[in-house]
Amino acid sequence: MEDTESIPASRREQQAARFRQLTDMAPDTPMGQLLRQFWHPIAISRNVAPGTARAVTLMGEQYALYRGQSGQAHLVTNRCAHRRTHLHTGWVEGDQLRCMYHGWKFDGSGQCVERPAERPGTHAQIRIAAHPVHEYCGLIFAYVGPGEPPPFDLPRKPRFEQAGVLLFQRQEIWPCHWLQHAENSLDAVHVSFAHQMGKIGAFGHAITSDIPELAYEETSSGIRQTATRQVDGKSQVRVSDWTFPYGNHVVLPGVSANDPWIESANWMVPLDATHTLRVSLRAVPSTTPEADEKLQRYFEDCETYDSSDHHDALFAGRYPDDPLVRLTSAQDYVVLVGQGAVADRAAECLGSSDRGISMLRRILWREMEALRTGAAAKTWARQEQVPTLFQYAESTT
Repeated sequence: MEDTESIPASRREQQAARFRQLTDMAPDTPMGQLLRQFWHPIAISRNVAPGTARAVTLMGEQYALYRGQSGQAHLVTNRCAHRRTHLHTGWVEGDQLRCMYHGWKFDGSGQCVERPAERPGTHAQIRIAAHPVHEYCGLIFAYVGPGEPPPFDLPRKPRFEQAGVLLFQRQEIWPCHWLQHAENSLDAVHVSFAHQMGKIGAFGHAITSDIPELAYEETSSGIRQTATRQVDGKSQVRVSDWTFPYGNHVVLPGVSANDPWIESANWMVPLDATHTLRVSLRAVPSTTPEADEKLQRYFEDCETYDSSDHHDALFAGRYPDDPLVRLTSAQDYVVLVGQGAVADRAAECLGSSDRGISMLRRILWREMEALRTGAAAKTWARQEQVPTLFQYAESTT
């Protein structure tokens, strides 16, 4: 293993420059161009009521997300074409957004439809950028890249669309780069340590602290991570159906011992260079009215928890007294934010257990190089058959 401290300064800088390709996300950078080819979840639907607007940041750019009186969501640039003030501070009128500064009004396509203090008809040549949005299972997704968006298919999972399941959405904003979150989701070994810290909750008990055997495979939609642990003479097989560019699809134990397991999709949305929006969508089978109500109350109680609000306490080792959602969030927060706002990857010392992280980086570099050279980039597509995400099998040892 190479000692990172002994690497010559010139080579270290070359490595740092190469890693910066993974973290820069401006529109004119390779990573920025790659990320803008996909749909991104930007808000929870219930948080954007009809007739309201809010500011949204995505990949360092500012947008105004508003829901018209019809219920339709719209996304436009958050700068008025007139004097460049924020549009989200204005009024929603019908399905149009009026700037509070001088009353210029724009529709959901970005077309200016009114300039009250100017000659009638002079608005027709004025337009701001607008972007497609798609609502799915209580989340609002946006496409902010060039041209027509891809079909809204890659983020979908069959479980979320089935009858008889309860859906729960939540979000947090953490002060670190999105790639740290994505790499963590392809690091199955951290479960054996990070999620045993502070308090061992439902997740820590179910997955155990044993070191897993790891396997990785590139799929049509992303990467399949398989972690196999030996538990009570059986092989515990846990699969992460990881979806490009940053979606992790897994199952989690229920909140209580007898609760059904939870199917969870987690997206690590890049807000800017040092902030990530963590969006979660969880599906739980409906059982009895009493159990459903209890679970609903639990997720409602968790909704406002954001680990970043408890930064000092968490880094002092004070973890929430919670069986699942808040606890696992807090444990991940400490290790990811503890890497710094942007991890210094050139100073890392990776091992064989980091194969998932290395695979992700190779794929990202491959796809960016294809964009740079004009070669054929991969067309990512949803898998027709979702793998079994958790099972026990007779041990082969």
